[in-house]
Amino acid sequence: MSIKYIVREGISGIKRTKLAATTSIFSLFVAVLLLGILTRIGFNVYSQAMSIKELVEVEVFLLDVDERTMDQIRQQIESEELVIDATYISKDSASAIMREEFGAGVEELAELNFLPASYRLSVNTDAGAESIETMVSRLKNIRGVDEVEYNAALLRVMESNLNTFSMVGGSIGILILLAALVLVYNTIRLTIYAKRDLIRAMKLVGATHKFIRSPFIVEGILQGLIAGSLAVLSIFFIFELAMPYYLPDLGILEWPFGRWYFLAGAMLLLSMMMGWWGSRWAARRFIKETYISE
Repeated sequence: MSIKYIVREGISGIKRTKLAATTSIFSLFVAVLLLGILTRIGFNVYSQAMSIKELVEVEVFLLDVDERTMDQIRQQIESEELVIDATYISKDSASAIMREEFGAGVEELAELNFLPASYRLSVNTDAGAESIETMVSRLKNIRGVDEVEYNAALLRVMESNLNTFSMVGGSIGILILLAALVLVYNTIRLTIYAKRDLIRAMKLVGATHKFIRSPFIVEGILQGLIAGSLAVLSIFFIFELAMPYYLPDLGILEWPFGRWYFLAGAMLLLSMMMGWWGSRWAARRFIKETYISE
């Protein structure tokens, strides 16, 4: 099988059906560009949400207990799987924190040393609000614990918003992908139809289905490569030039995983895979079942 022939025929297929190929490339370009924008915005939304979730703390307020009971409380708290870190705050430390946060106006009140000792817990918020609330219920039942404070509402709102954003973004992404695939499929079908007489002749002289299909698959990959390259360039223009100029208050959104080439490579690869999949789908169906059936 001649690689040169396959590539040449793949390129000629784009030239032969210019309007259909241009429509397919443009559709792939728009699809991959929108997915790239959704990915970059979604990554930043997720990162911000995780930063806010990390601020969620559980504070366990203690009664006046002896040292032995205090040790037992500490051991039970540290035995919880969701607890990442437990910081003990004595009554004196609590008064000092109050002075620092509220200033000299509460000096006399802080001197009363009425604030209880507590443990401030950093917890694994990835476990979800329900799991943390179950843990909080266990902590409340520990002997010597007076009260447990936990901002459950904040975590529940964050989880609900993230789930909604993921579902909506995922649904939009799937619809975009399907629309682009259908357009690639139709483009390759038109190319096959235009070459139906040549395909029959090639079949009569012994050409295999694989040999006949290959140029059309190359054509789809080339369409994906062109569309993906244009989408990557557009992503750079939008986020690195246009947004900082027209929307400076938003700043520059962070690249996923801190490097531009992760998103750029994923966009280019996705575009080529979509071109390959759509062209392979059309070529297998219309070459084997329609134009060259025996």
